[in-house]
Amino acid sequence: MPYVNIKVTREGTLPGETATTPEQKKALIKGVSDLLFEVMGKAPHTTYVIIEEVELENWGVGGVTTPEYRQQIAAKADKST
Repeated sequence: MPYVNIKVTREGTLPGETATTPEQKKALIKGVSDLLFEVMGKAPHTTYVIIEEVELENWGVGGVTTPEYRQQIAAKADKST
């Protein structure tokens, strides 16, 4: 019985959206379930998929929050142009 936990930052990936859309969540759940069936033969009705959305300020990389990290990357890109 597979259990898959997908964590994403809470931000819109489409114009006007501020979170993962219901359609995107449905596609993730179906895609993961289908992949587990194709690769491992795990029946979709036994596969649990959990999607957790995390606020940007609660997700960090490189010792800083995601917004700070993105600012650092943008600043480096500006300097290289």
